[in-house]
Amino acid sequence: MYNILICDDERDIVNALDIYLKSEGYGTVLSYNGKEALEKVKTGDVQLVLMDIMMPVMDGITAMVKIREISNIPVILLTAKGEDTDKILGLNVGADDYITKPFNPVEVIARVKSQLRRYMMLGGNVQHDKTVRIGSIELDDSAKRVTADGETVSLTPTEYEILRLLMQNPDKVFSPKDIYLEVWKDTPYGAESTVAVHIRHLREKLEINPAEPRYLKVVWGQGYKFEGSAER
Repeated sequence: MYNILICDDERDIVNALDIYLKSEGYGTVLSYNGKEALEKVKTGDVQLVLMDIMMPVMDGITAMVKIREISNIPVILLTAKGEDTDKILGLNVGADDYITKPFNPVEVIARVKSQLRRYMMLGGNVQHDKTVRIGSIELDDSAKRVTADGETVSLTPTEYEILRLLMQNPDKVFSPKDIYLEVWKDTPYGAESTVAVHIRHLREKLEINPAEPRYLKVVWGQGYKFEGSAER
């Protein structure tokens, strides 16, 4: 059973999410501020975090930064309408996705399942005998491992899925909407900014000079591609 950490200072929201998730067979861990959430990630058996941004004691963005220092588990942020700046900031510091309040229970469950599926695949639960090497970057999909110049690179599940899509289709240009549909399996609302943040993270982790990338290229007005010839 997967355990979901729910964190929001509004107890009604925590209680509602608790009911939704338990009805789908998930275990839940409840907290009401970012500090509590961080401690429970450190000490508990948690596979995904659902966390509000605006909270007392420690806000969701600060907690997100500290969680990423110790774990790559999926984090979905809960945001109010109009908090577009906070959404982008959350993605910038390592969140995998966000859900806007008021939310639909069906959407919450769908996004949780999607993120957990990617996380468990990244952990090696699903085996694919595929290794792709382009230049100094190697993606071993059987081990769910990425290396750059022989050094293992730590990616979030979302970053891994984007990189796999691009590396398995070298030199093919994917629009932000294409990437969002393939990776998030959802309507590509806000796709451009969301995908751009994850591409920037990948460049920072994989490229020697992220400002002048060798591999992860932007094709202006069209999208992104992984440049080079694949060796399998």
